[in-house]
Amino acid sequence: MKKFMNGAETILAESLDGFVAAHGDIVAMGDERKFVRRATPAPGKVALISGGGSGHEPLHAGFVGHGMLDAACPGQVFTSPTPDQMIAAAEAVDGGAGVLFIVKNYEGDVMNFEMAAEMAGREIMTVVTDDDVAVETSTYSIGRRGVAGTMVVEKVVGAAAEEGLSLADLKALGDRVNAATRSMGVALTSCTVPAAGSPTFAIGDDEMEMGVGIHGEPGRRRVKLEPAAAIAEEMITAIASELGDAGDALLLVNGFGGTPLMELYLMYHEARAKLEARGYRVARSLVGNFVTSLEMAGCSLTVTRLDDEIARLWDAPAHTAALRLGM
Repeated sequence: MKKFMNGAETILAESLDGFVAAHGDIVAMGDERKFVRRATPAPGKVALISGGGSGHEPLHAGFVGHGMLDAACPGQVFTSPTPDQMIAAAEAVDGGAGVLFIVKNYEGDVMNFEMAAEMAGREIMTVVTDDDVAVETSTYSIGRRGVAGTMVVEKVVGAAAEEGLSLADLKALGDRVNAATRSMGVALTSCTVPAAGSPTFAIGDDEMEMGVGIHGEPGRRRVKLEPAAAIAEEMITAIASELGDAGDALLLVNGFGGTPLMELYLMYHEARAKLEARGYRVARSLVGNFVTSLEMAGCSLTVTRLDDEIARLWDAPAHTAALRLGM
């Protein structure tokens, strides 16, 4: 294992220190590094809080800022944050209109955010994302996993929160965006958790894991590597079969951390063609590393059905470390 680190036990703390120092105009560190929050508070609006295991950067801390999250709680690598982190974040950023938790559907995340909501002593609602079509259950989740579609929910709901929507309306919107979003991933290599020091799984040089999870969990099947067009066809077929009626769509091609942009844009070209052949119109696009799995080579495709409201909120200004639109 070769990584830029001083030690596996300090890598998260030192990374957070560097992140906050690099983006001090946007974010600030919470006490004891329990959370990252907006540098400039936004009182009067519903506060959006998300979080999860580290190793998926820029999710979630990279999306703290105007138009998206008010705070993010980082757990250790691939490990859920603890309830006291979410409680501290809620106390710090609740501006009086309530708090919305946005939680990926992993057993530890859901359990700990639920505990925080019960213990926090304030008005909190929760949106659980479960956009992954690859498998119904996995090592970490009961039900479908929440993956790159989580970022779409954070962007759309974050824009609506800036407009002053109520807590109940934001939860309803988040659930609606989640229901309109489907994703699937494929891995070409494994990743290495720093504390483990060895790859999470073994995969041959000529193999790929179709439907992999963002922690390296097994997908639908292990198969021989195929051309990009065939990979995109299988992924879009699975996604489109879940989304139903064609129409305007957002297409997100998300890298897992170890795939060059040249290959991600090639996958975008293939995925877009497959969507358009099924009658979808790709009205919005995003390509890059947004929900990663350390240094895993691979990518995921996310498609969100757009209506006028979701499209308008996606286009709304955002100013975060990892996503900046219209500002």
